[in-house]
Amino acid sequence: MSTSIPKAFDTHGLTFACAYAFMQVGRTAFLLWALRHAPENLRRNFHRVMIWLLLSGVCWIAGGFAAGEARFGWWTLALGMEIFSPILLFWVPGLGRSSTRDWTVDGQHMAERCALFVIIALGESLLITGATFAELEWNTATVAAFVFAFLGSVAMWWVYFDTGAEHASQRIAQSDDPGRIARVAYTYLHVLIVAGIIVSAVADELVLVHPGHADNAGTAAILGGPALYLLGNALFKWVSYDRRLPPLSHLVGLALLAALTWFALSHHFSALALGGFTTGILVLVAAWETMALRRPARAR
Repeated sequence: MSTSIPKAFDTHGLTFACAYAFMQVGRTAFLLWALRHAPENLRRNFHRVMIWLLLSGVCWIAGGFAAGEARFGWWTLALGMEIFSPILLFWVPGLGRSSTRDWTVDGQHMAERCALFVIIALGESLLITGATFAELEWNTATVAAFVFAFLGSVAMWWVYFDTGAEHASQRIAQSDDPGRIARVAYTYLHVLIVAGIIVSAVADELVLVHPGHADNAGTAAILGGPALYLLGNALFKWVSYDRRLPPLSHLVGLALLAALTWFALSHHFSALALGGFTTGILVLVAAWETMALRRPARAR
């Protein structure tokens, strides 16, 4: 599958689709075999999952045979099935729907796996940034852009790992319904977190290559990456901490990014300046939350 990804929308679409569908269906088939002596509710849950993945697999492969917009349409449908089936509790006519209590989730393991995925995403973004910087002329603008990109990645690590990952791990491990938390906090909200890292990596590369200018697409990436990341973390901590509201520091950070967006649209800012501002906002949010969590609960 990985070898076909670069040309998945070109000549290797069918290879990608078949490999991906085989992995999804094959993994679930193995689980059905491994759980053949397990309680019926657990086996029935994976029967439902298998049916959904067989349906999405047909759409993936149909998209592999198609081309252009038709391929995009088939794959959008397939991805939608996989995204929304947990929301629907894998409802299947005749089999009904499952319960999140049927999902035997090891909360601590789930939290650890997702945290490692975030580490991988941050590491890959730094590799891309470093490789791009190494090929450029080292002058004041490119060095500043590299420093902003590095500090931004550190701030992202700080926001997620200083307290968020540990508290969420404890919360899901102690929950009497870890499947409910896993579905929202780890299945869906981590998509926003990882998407924020990816978009921010794209923005860092744009700032490195074109520090003096930011077009509309570049501005959207420079501001959108941190916004996605803060939004994902705010919702993740809100859900996993059982808080009444998302962290104030994250809400203020999002408000500052919104204000910066307005200024960026009404005034000319270089890509380097925007990158510096967004990095500063991420560092501010991380430092604010760290200091707030070291105070008594009333001060948070």
